[in-house]
Amino acid sequence: MTDLAKKNAVLVHALSSAMRSTGNGLGTVPGLLKQVIAEESWREFTTPLGHPVRHERFVDFITEPSPDGLGADVGLVERICADDPEAASLLTQALKGQQGRRTDFVSNVHEVGRPAGNTKAAALRRLQEGAPDLHAEVLAGRLSAHAAMVQAGFRHKAVTVPVDRPESVAKTLRKHLTPDDLAALVRLLTDNT
Repeated sequence: MTDLAKKNAVLVHALSSAMRSTGNGLGTVPGLLKQVIAEESWREFTTPLGHPVRHERFVDFITEPSPDGLGADVGLVERICADDPEAASLLTQALKGQQGRRTDFVSNVHEVGRPAGNTKAAALRRLQEGAPDLHAEVLAGRLSAHAAMVQAGFRHKAVTVPVDRPESVAKTLRKHLTPDDLAALVRLLTDNT
């Protein structure tokens, strides 16, 4: 193994140790993960006993039992990094393209977990692919993932109205709708056909 593999080992072992810890130790995972991905330390390192380890796929590094990997579930790592937009984005990128490697079956089951639905990770993935400028704003903390999705046109702006009090419904709708939209709504509500 190379000197680089020995250097990578320090970082990989720190991440592996943080993943196995509880409490405050887990808080260091996103930062360590960002560094492991950025430096590609996960590709080649040595175990604490000096055995060489090589990975071609990041998902294998995550799921391979310790000391050859983190011995973790992809979903767990995603949840730990969910509050760090940069770590979540780097994780998504590192896992990207590792799905569908097998061609010997057809299935709608995901081989590798991926962000779905209206999760923050799913929003970051969609923004990274379709609106990189807004993605950068979210990573910089200047915009929420939801606001960026609305601004990009990937989600519709929505409001919640209390249906038990008509005056509250009216107040909420006046706040969020234009006068023309309110007039159209009145027409729709009073149309008897």
